Amino acid sequence: MSATPKPKVTVVLANLGTPDEATAPAVRRFLKQFLSDTRVIEIPKLLWWIILNLFVLPFRPKRVAEAYASVWSNDSPMREIVLEQTRLIKQRLEDENHHFDLTVVPAMTYGQPSIYGVLSQLEKSPQEHVILLPLFPQYSATSTAPLYDAFARWIPKQRHLPGLTIMKDYHQHPMFIQALADSVLNYQSQHGKAEKLLMSFHGIPQPYADKGDPYADRCRVTARLVAEALHLNEDEWAISFQSRFGKQEWVKPYTDVLLEQWGKAGVKSVQVLSPAFSADCLETLEELAIQNKEIFQHAGGGEYAYIPALNTDQAHIDLLASLVQANLDGLTHTLAHR
Repeated sequence: MSATPKPKVTVVLANLGTPDEATAPAVRRFLKQFLSDTRVIEIPKLLWWIILNLFVLPFRPKRVAEAYASVWSNDSPMREIVLEQTRLIKQRLEDENHHFDLTVVPAMTYGQPSIYGVLSQLEKSPQEHVILLPLFPQYSATSTAPLYDAFARWIPKQRHLPGLTIMKDYHQHPMFIQALADSVLNYQSQHGKAEKLLMSFHGIPQPYADKGDPYADRCRVTARLVAEALHLNEDEWAISFQSRFGKQEWVKPYTDVLLEQWGKAGVKSVQVLSPAFSADCLETLEELAIQNKEIFQHAGGGEYAYIPALNTDQAHIDLLASLVQANLDGLTHTLAHR
């Protein structure tokens, strides 16, 4: 008598995305896909089409490509890190889940490996369950929600649908907070403690927050919990938001403005952490680590250092694997014992 096939389960680790190459044409393709998403840009479609195609795409890709080239190695830093995260988490989960036919795959909302490519593969090999883990610690309609949208477009076309679990975020998970705090302590054990710790998050337009996007509030919770874990006084740390685009108001305080103020005030040293990123990318390695350093020091500030994202740190892999494992444990009662 043949053994019963193991239930097929796919875990999708998804990040925002990155261009295929550090070239203007590749960046243009990436920006067009990214900035055409109405989750990201809520300007009326016709007006935004004109702005995007006449003012953004003709000029911005060359400048962005040069920035990518400054941090590019064999591949985009984000893609290299996400692929390695996938390998490590797959290894961990396979060792602990012998009762599933388990697959762990990387995906990007924009660029490659595409979330749509992943969903296409699922059609060819129907799964009993799919677990989606967006690698955004703090939920936002501008980052996490497009992954929900991808599944929402895919579902009506399927006959044999899998069970589906989407993890919203993990902005206050104790393992996440401790991993961030430990990353700061480990860095400071080698480089010393700075006068100020700045936790800088990717920004969103203020109108998005006004309409109910919880992202900024979740960032504030993360920052407060990390500060508490590090036993910092109020004058030893701050939160800010980076990467404004366009002329509308974004959530405040702004990272560049705050750093300029600190520089003018004669702050002697700053260490910057970006808890919104599960993988280092252009925004952290070029904008945060280089551009903002220049702003701070040009204004009169002293030492400036960027503390890397959690990336493939062991504590980070432990956290991500734990989040998935909690869902797999629940599936053992509905799938594994058939």
